[in-house]
Amino acid sequence: MMPLISDKSITPSSENKPAEEPKKLKACCACPETKRIRDACIMENGEENCRHLIEAHKECMRKMGFNI
Repeated sequence: MMPLISDKSITPSSENKPAEEPKKLKACCACPETKRIRDACIMENGEENCRHLIEAHKECMRKMGFNI
């Protein structure tokens, strides 16, 4: 009887790692555009006056795969 799965069809785990690369991006390096604008607004106007920019940055972070 022939095996159902040949040794050639099994891929080593190292070949699956490129799919995980985006998660290696650090939170501090993600979304620099929205982060810079958010931070400047908070410094000048206070957090309570920059809620829309804070939410825009959070949305960008979520799109990058972060659970915020």
